[in-house]
Amino acid sequence: MKENPEMPSSEEDHSRFVRNSVLYKEFLAERAEILKHKWIESEKAGRDIGFEKALLDWIVKHRSNWRERRRKEARTEKSAS
Repeated sequence: MKENPEMPSSEEDHSRFVRNSVLYKEFLAERAEILKHKWIESEKAGRDIGFEKALLDWIVKHRSNWRERRRKEARTEKSAS
């Protein structure tokens, strides 16, 4: 069976679905926060602390507050619309 070039493949559909999912968007937002934390802590240390150290430090010190703030913002946006 020939594929129609105008029709997206199921792989493209799956990829688009994943990129548009709330879970993936939250992952990207969390990753951005970790990278920001890595930059700040590396500047303080005067050297690159590495992603793993930044990740663990961010999880221990900031993740729960960050997630709670995100949940509150999401509820506020939902009630405003």
